[in-house]
Amino acid sequence: MFEFLAVFADTLHDLPEVTQALIVLVSMIVMIMIGVPIPMSVIIGTVVGYWFLDFPFVQIALSMYTGIEPFPLITIPLFVLAGSLMEQGGMAKRIVNVAESLVGNYTGSLGLVAILGCTFFAALSGSGPATTAAIGAVMIPSMVKQNYSPAFGGALAASGGALGSLIPPSNLLIIYGIVAEESIPRLFLAGFLPGILASGVLMVTAYLIAKKRNYVGSDRAFSWSHVWESVRAGKWALLAPFIILGGIYSGIFTPTEAASVAVVYALLIGYIGYRELNVQKLIYCLKITAMISGAVIIIIGPAKAFGELMSLMDVPTMIGDVLSDITESPFVLLMIIAGIMILTGMFLESIAQIILLTPLMLPIAVSLGVDPIAFGIIMIISCEVGFLTPPVGANLFVAARITNLGIEKISLEVIPFVFAYIIILVIIAAFPTITTILPDIVFGKFPG
Repeated sequence: MFEFLAVFADTLHDLPEVTQALIVLVSMIVMIMIGVPIPMSVIIGTVVGYWFLDFPFVQIALSMYTGIEPFPLITIPLFVLAGSLMEQGGMAKRIVNVAESLVGNYTGSLGLVAILGCTFFAALSGSGPATTAAIGAVMIPSMVKQNYSPAFGGALAASGGALGSLIPPSNLLIIYGIVAEESIPRLFLAGFLPGILASGVLMVTAYLIAKKRNYVGSDRAFSWSHVWESVRAGKWALLAPFIILGGIYSGIFTPTEAASVAVVYALLIGYIGYRELNVQKLIYCLKITAMISGAVIIIIGPAKAFGELMSLMDVPTMIGDVLSDITESPFVLLMIIAGIMILTGMFLESIAQIILLTPLMLPIAVSLGVDPIAFGIIMIISCEVGFLTPPVGANLFVAARITNLGIEKISLEVIPFVFAYIIILVIIAAFPTITTILPDIVFGKFPG
């Protein structure tokens, strides 16, 4: 028996490198499919790869340690905590009031308010699910009162909430910046114009659906006095993005320091400004932060080790050779990569996608002249589609919890918004300067 196993092991070691790499990938995928947690599945695939290479397994532990070592990672729990405090402290409600005053009572105006509210709150939270929860909790009951379909309201909140992962300070942009070793402030600026574009496309989609279904507007007509009243009441919430992002771009503080400033600001405004925070809400915010941050950290280490393994096995070069045989067009390549990410996003959490796929795909894109900043935005928008596609779509589950509906009903209503995001992907891939123009203006053109 042992002799047979030894022969079998020697046979596996003699397999071509491509076959060995496929075995590593398949072993990880099989583990995920049978229900093994993603971090453990990634570790198992990494162990198989290190066995093929005859590398000491202690290197896996070292790689995992270096994966969670970068100091900028502390930005993620801080921004998550800040976003949660802003939600519980009344900022989300006041942002929605400002958005509602700007839109007025046009056809489908509540849908437009939901998207616009998500756009504003995205500049505070840095998280897609958090934005969905904050704005959805306020807007979905209002839409249901105006005879909107609850499933459509959930789809609106989920779709608009995905903007939290694109508009800075996005947690996914931070993760991509760490993995790709790109400037986080440049990435934050790169997300602005695509975020505004995405918001506009989503609002057009919401308006067309509302017009077709004859969804009415809000009860209050547009007036400048109402706008001024809402802005004055929500001034502290509206000031937050200018303090956080303005401090980063002006060089007053780093993104990590900005996250700390955001937490302090949210505490002060919640307790002193709006007086809606209390000890119970603070404890709730800390629990949410611990849950989300723990889920992030536990995947970063194994994914870092797996990414290094893929480099050692020369997998990016193998994939690059295959894709170069298909096309040498940067646009087509970006569309292929976006398609791959949309498919994997149905089964993988977005952070895991970025950590696992960036080391594989980024060198290929750069070899065809794609700017790493533009590539990062393409990856983030592809992940946003993943937030809206079952069975893993995080935003769908948040919206389903708010509406008390099954995820399948919201999934059907969200389909037009998925196509809206695909349109945005096509536009960004065709005109990547949309992503780089602001970073180049503010920081200067990046060398190389």
